[in-house]
Amino acid sequence: MGSCQFKITRLKTYRMRKTILVISTVIVTMSFMTNNKQMENTLTEKEKKEGWVLLFDGSTMNGWRTYKNKESEGWDVKNGELYCKAEGVTKRADLITNSKYENYELQIDWKISPKKNSGIIYMVTEENGASYESGPEYQLIDDLGYPAKLQDKQLSGANYDMNAPSAKVAKPAGEFNHTKIVINKGHVEHWLNGTKVVDYLLWTPEWEQTKANSKWKDVKPYGMSKSGHIALQDHGGGIAFKNIKLKSL
Repeated sequence: MGSCQFKITRLKTYRMRKTILVISTVIVTMSFMTNNKQMENTLTEKEKKEGWVLLFDGSTMNGWRTYKNKESEGWDVKNGELYCKAEGVTKRADLITNSKYENYELQIDWKISPKKNSGIIYMVTEENGASYESGPEYQLIDDLGYPAKLQDKQLSGANYDMNAPSAKVAKPAGEFNHTKIVINKGHVEHWLNGTKVVDYLLWTPEWEQTKANSKWKDVKPYGMSKSGHIALQDHGGGIAFKNIKLKSL
C-alpha cells in the first residue's frame, strides 16, 4: 500500500513538473513574440544617440501627406504597416514626407503584392505633375510575377530606367524586403536585403548620358534637386511599408 502511494505521488509530481514546463515554454514564447513586435517601428537607444529619426510610428500617418495635397483613398495604417490598398480606390496619390531632406541614409522595409509595382522616390519637389518627374525612383516590383516583361533597369532595387541592379536579391511577392538608400553630396547607393545593388553619382557627364538614354531625357527637372521629399508611390496599390527611419549625414 505504501509502495503504491509512493508511485502515485511520483506520477503526480512528474505530471505537475511537465505542466509547469509547458506553461513556462508558452510564457517564454509569448514574451519573445511580444518583444519582437515591440521592436517594429521603434528606435533603439543606440539608434537615437546616433541621430536616427522614425518616419512612421506604426499607428498613424503623422509626418506624411499626399503629393501636392491631392485627394486620396488609397493609404491606410493597419497591423503596424503603412499600406496602399489595391481594391476599391477611385482617387490615388503618392504619399510624401512633410519634411525635405538632403544628405541622409534611409532604411525601410517593404512588401509587394503579387503582380504589383511601386517605388520609393527621393529628392522630390512639387513643381511637376508627378513625383517621379523630379525624383529618382528606387523600384519596388514583383520581379517574378509582374504581368509585363521587365528590363533589368525595371527590377526591384533599380534606379528606375537609369541603373539596373547588380544582383537580383528581392524576395518573392508577399514577403518583406529591407531597403537602404544613401544620398550624400550627389553620391547615391541603393541597397536591397544587405546587398548594394546600385551606386551612382548625380550630375556627372556619365549621369547626364544615362539620363539622355532614358525616358527622362526630356524631363528637365528629373534628378536636379539637391534636396526634397521622400515619396512612396501609389501605382495601383498593393504595397506595404514599415520600420521607416532616417539619419541625416
